[in-house]
Amino acid sequence: MISKTAEYALRAVACLAGQPGTSMSADRLAEVTKVPRRYLTRVLQDLAAAGLVRSRPGPGGGYELCKSSDNLSILDVVNTVEPIERIKKCPLGLKGHTSLCPLHTELDNAYAATEAAFAKVTISELINSANPIIPLCDS
Repeated sequence: MISKTAEYALRAVACLAGQPGTSMSADRLAEVTKVPRRYLTRVLQDLAAAGLVRSRPGPGGGYELCKSSDNLSILDVVNTVEPIERIKKCPLGLKGHTSLCPLHTELDNAYAATEAAFAKVTISELINSANPIIPLCDS
């Protein structure tokens, strides 16, 4: 349903949100989230460009979350790196389809429901869940 890039972004954000006010190096973040280091660097650049994370250079530097995890939803993170593509017009380009056919209407309804579900859950809710397993990263 979501791309690998979105999954990796969620892992990184959840892990950073679990350590508010502290920086984590890209190497450590890659190790903890099980995301390949080179791929993670690109994801972190996208998150930084969107203002979700910031990097601190030098010794003791690294990445940290810029936005409160209380105000950051799963959908915010997903939309930052690779938004869910809604179906606005016939993907086949059929001229007679001036609106979506029943199949594409149902598919778009599923995408809309996914967006709504992701919008309802904050990163804070993920990391403060009653479940003892820390989401999306290895403790």
